[in-house]
Amino acid sequence: MKQKINVRLILIAFLATIVTTISVTVVHYRLFQEQVKHDLRLETELLCEADIEELVAKEAVKNNADIRITWIGKDGEVLFDNDANASQLTNHMNRPEVKAAFETGQGEATRESETMKMRTFYYARLMEDGTVLRISKEAVSLVSVFLSVFPIILVIILVITIVCVAVSHFLTKQLLRPIERMAQNLDEAESEYKELTPFMEHIREQHANVLASAKSRQDFTANVSHELKTPLTAISGYAELIENRMVSQEKEVHFAAEIRKNADRLVSLINDIIRLSELDQKENTPDFEQLDLYAVAEERLELLRENARSKNIQVELHGGCTYVLSNKGMLTELIDNLGQNAIRYNVVNGKVDITVEKEGTHAVLTVEDTGIGIPPKDQERVFERFYRVDKSRSKETGGTGLGLAIVKHIVELHDGEIQLKSEVNKGTQIRILL
Repeated sequence: MKQKINVRLILIAFLATIVTTISVTVVHYRLFQEQVKHDLRLETELLCEADIEELVAKEAVKNNADIRITWIGKDGEVLFDNDANASQLTNHMNRPEVKAAFETGQGEATRESETMKMRTFYYARLMEDGTVLRISKEAVSLVSVFLSVFPIILVIILVITIVCVAVSHFLTKQLLRPIERMAQNLDEAESEYKELTPFMEHIREQHANVLASAKSRQDFTANVSHELKTPLTAISGYAELIENRMVSQEKEVHFAAEIRKNADRLVSLINDIIRLSELDQKENTPDFEQLDLYAVAEERLELLRENARSKNIQVELHGGCTYVLSNKGMLTELIDNLGQNAIRYNVVNGKVDITVEKEGTHAVLTVEDTGIGIPPKDQERVFERFYRVDKSRSKETGGTGLGLAIVKHIVELHDGEIQLKSEVNKGTQIRILL
């Protein structure tokens, strides 16, 4: 960055020097041209007031090398020229300045030399006797002026470049010092540059999000390790007892059942972890299509009722056809997780009501149970990974602590909203707006 700023400052100085030099030279040369033309007009007026015949006889006029005086007759023939033999000069009637003088009383013209190093300025005026007096003067051309000052320009550019290298280095350090200080201390209250304040706030926000994400992943890793360790320890312990024949044959069946139960829990846990990982990778989100949310819920109803029979819980579906832009696999997971959660934390002879309806531009899925409810202090955290209100009950019923976390991810992928109402020992209502 420093190198880029230095290079650009030097380039700006270089271009500024070139443009300034060219502009000053052009302006100066134009002023010079106007002065030459003014002098020619003045000298012509002075000569016109004198007797032209006496004038051409004077040796001073004949030998005047500074200006060229040409006296032109009414027919365009040259009567006198102080720089050449008049008899050898061609007719001047077609010369622009002479033609203009005959027509309007005066005329001007400028002509470049073949080498482009000199420029000749002409001024012609009609006299009282009908003849034309023309005066011309040579001056250096603009190209010649540039060529003459070019070495000086090179020296100026070299000096300015050296100065700019030093100045740009100093200015770059001054400009970047607040940014470097800000980079070293993101908690600095305010930058010296007000324009950087939104950028600083954005960086602070991103930094906070990165730290929060890192902590979340660290906590998730620790929770996964703990959750996996518990059933593995149980499986290992039961297997060791059976292997060493430390239990009776009657107990072996019980221990085998416990091993299977913990193995099933491990499988469920690993499946949920894999699914959460897939949902985290938002770029791999499957294609969405128009689906009937009520029809998907109806397909899952029988499975939910089968799981609810052991506790004699009634599962009812209400509502009607409601279309939503989604993915069938995600809707299935959404309904299964909410439904299983409502059954798992319900009471014997309880009830689960699933309602699908349309509300404005949203498809609304509501799952309401008559279960144990969620205390107010836990309601904001139930959608966190591995967070359980009642840890012992969750493990007894086979919960992994990831069901509602999966629900949250699916709703976020739909830009949806979750609404939770719960009262301890009365039940819980979860509304999903898609």
